[in-house]
Amino acid sequence: MQFSDCNVSDNFAFITTTMIAQDLLQYFPQLTDIQKERFELLGELYQDWNQKINVVSRKDIEELYLRHVLHSLAIGLFQEFKPGSRIIDVGTGGGFPGIPLAILFPEVSFTLVDSIGKKIKVVDEVVSGLKLTNVISINDRVENVAGTFDFIVSRAVAAMPTFVHWVEGKISSENKHERANGILYLKGGDLTEELAPFKNKITVYDLYDRIPLDFFETKRLVYLPLS
Repeated sequence: MQFSDCNVSDNFAFITTTMIAQDLLQYFPQLTDIQKERFELLGELYQDWNQKINVVSRKDIEELYLRHVLHSLAIGLFQEFKPGSRIIDVGTGGGFPGIPLAILFPEVSFTLVDSIGKKIKVVDEVVSGLKLTNVISINDRVENVAGTFDFIVSRAVAAMPTFVHWVEGKISSENKHERANGILYLKGGDLTEELAPFKNKITVYDLYDRIPLDFFETKRLVYLPLS
């Protein structure tokens, strides 16, 4: 069977919607129509930009909603950010976890930071395509970013002790949430040695407890209060 260009486009839209329904909506049933539309468009934008600038691997782009979008949104299953909060995503790469979280929390301000210019270019283009007004991007090292934030989010850009050193002084002393301000860090594998310096200060959540899919069996969210 051959498909016309129109049918191929329609088929892609159907696949995209199905992936969202399967991987996102069951975990975030409160999504509004505009949020659903933005998550659907997200896949198309990254497919397009990944052909121009290789931000994620081919395998990962084929499983974008599982490996990147849902993984990013997992933070929102453990921490709801209040309107007016300020979140910084350190080492955002192509916009993860910051962009999915910015869609999920439209009344929260997100600052996405990366030292690699081509990655920030993708962030800017995706943010523009999604018409997100709550995202600021910065092409620089986090040490050079001014201001303080309620939470720092990231996806395994460095070992925890190194990461904590990078973000020193970036957390606001004023707490707006029940959970104290600090780091929410997506990590995987055996973290015993890496987290040892923090002893009883740190809390580790298994993502598989909230998202029982094979991909999340070894994925964790590490919380370290810093305020």
